Amino acid sequence: MKRVAVLQSNYVPWKGYFDIINDVDLFIFYDDNKYTKNDWRNRNKIKGQNGPEWMSIAVGDQTHRLICEVEIPDQAWQQKHWRSLQHNYGKCAHFARYREFFEDVYLVRRWTSLSELNQYLIRHISHAFLGITTEFQDSRQYSLSGLKQDRLIELLTQAGTTHYVSGPAARDYIDEARFEACRIDLTWKDYAGYPAYAQKFPPFEHGVSILDLLFNTGPDAPWYIWGWRTVGSVEAWR
Repeated sequence: MKRVAVLQSNYVPWKGYFDIINDVDLFIFYDDNKYTKNDWRNRNKIKGQNGPEWMSIAVGDQTHRLICEVEIPDQAWQQKHWRSLQHNYGKCAHFARYREFFEDVYLVRRWTSLSELNQYLIRHISHAFLGITTEFQDSRQYSLSGLKQDRLIELLTQAGTTHYVSGPAARDYIDEARFEACRIDLTWKDYAGYPAYAQKFPPFEHGVSILDLLFNTGPDAPWYIWGWRTVGSVEAWR
């Protein structure tokens, strides 16, 4: 059985995104897909003193481009985002644990491609910080000719998929019968039940970047994403 998930890359996505990655053998970035404005591709939320606040990357207003074609015209956002992280999370228990990596991301490296930035962050956080062993690929590694759902099924078929894990939002457009006809089992990811953790600035908010979970819980972060389903307590996880 080969479990596969296919998603567009997001900027430091929330924990549910990494939950899907951990569920599969192969995760394919679907960045040769249409870029959507005011979405998760170039922004995400962190927890601030006055509630969730956006960290957004300015990428221009150009329409009709693919995610992999989105350029980052200047790097002013990098220092701004780093200052926001320092201000909101600098006193968190595990900020120092990850500081060197994120200083390199925000203060040393210079990013001109949104897709390259997103994929770099997701891959590193998955493997280095969460211990996920899933293989990563990019849809541009495949030769695809179809459109919309036909294209997705073509991608899954070429990848040798037997089991497709999808986010729940895709229920609006996925025809489950098509997957059954192609002998691909379809599972809808369920994000319910995530346990709360000691988060700064209550009330608690689940829908924020993975950075919030990392800085607040450190090496316990995987338990709060998927470990709680099989291990009764975070103490047992340790």
